[in-house]
Amino acid sequence: MIQRWKTMGYCLLGLLIAGCKQGNTDKIGQLLSKPPYAGLTDSIKAAPQNADLYLARGVRLSQNNLHEVATADYEKAWQLAPAEGTALQYISNLMLVDQPGTAVSLLKQCIEKYPDNNSFRRRLSEVYAQAGANEEALDQYNQLLAKDSLDFETWYEKGNLLVQLQDTAAALQALERSYALQPINYTGLSLANLYANTKSPKTLALCDALIARDTTYINEASFLKGVYYSDTKQYAAALEQFEDCIKRNWKFTDAYIEKGIVLYDQKQYDKAMETFRMAATVSNTSADAYFWMARCYEAIHQNDQALQNYQRALSLDKNLQEARDAIKRLKG
Repeated sequence: MIQRWKTMGYCLLGLLIAGCKQGNTDKIGQLLSKPPYAGLTDSIKAAPQNADLYLARGVRLSQNNLHEVATADYEKAWQLAPAEGTALQYISNLMLVDQPGTAVSLLKQCIEKYPDNNSFRRRLSEVYAQAGANEEALDQYNQLLAKDSLDFETWYEKGNLLVQLQDTAAALQALERSYALQPINYTGLSLANLYANTKSPKTLALCDALIARDTTYINEASFLKGVYYSDTKQYAAALEQFEDCIKRNWKFTDAYIEKGIVLYDQKQYDKAMETFRMAATVSNTSADAYFWMARCYEAIHQNDQALQNYQRALSLDKNLQEARDAIKRLKG
């Protein structure tokens, strides 16, 4: 009797799952029969072997953030007429719907099918990196560079991955190589950021060179100069850079934060507090602004206010361990 009920239960569960799938299919069908998809759906019914129609509908669905629904159209377009452009769009969709395994399989297939197109190997590196398969990602970058050692984009992407892996020496080598090959803003700023984080005086010359070449990113370069000056305790020079950033863009939250930290380090708690408050005004979701306000309150022994601001910071950033530790300390 027990076995019979168990069997009936499995049957009912199967019917329920099938019913859910059918209901979902019906909803998708209704969606695709309405604007802005109806025209393409009608065309697909009239020409079901036309890959371009499936691709066009998939793109339109993606534009409306219906990525799960779009997946079937990308897959069908690829099956009907495999092409490099279709593959890249299908792979992007697979990553958006959290199917990295399928994306990796398709990328490997495309690397064999289109060996001269480096986009697939580069994309495979990115997918591996996103999945935390760092050694595999580095291997792909190294294979690309073995084919073309002058590929500045691959040096750049490899450098950024090495930064994440905290291999600073190798990251510097890769980013310096990228910038030497193609001295443009985004490669230069990444290198300058790493220089600043390692307190290298090369930060200043590189940032000045970037500003001289193109003032589009003057604030980013000036900010990195400020970070270098701050970390090397050249506080007056740091304040000058951060204040210039704020004058050019009063909504530059990070500049307020770094300026406030400089003032805090000099025990100018009132001025620091005022600066952090401004940062919170500019961006009321900045966990750092509330965290540093709390540090200021704690420094002047206003622990109740400090606790409130640590809690606010932690509510905005659950990974802010320093705020969590401070809350325990003040409550303890």
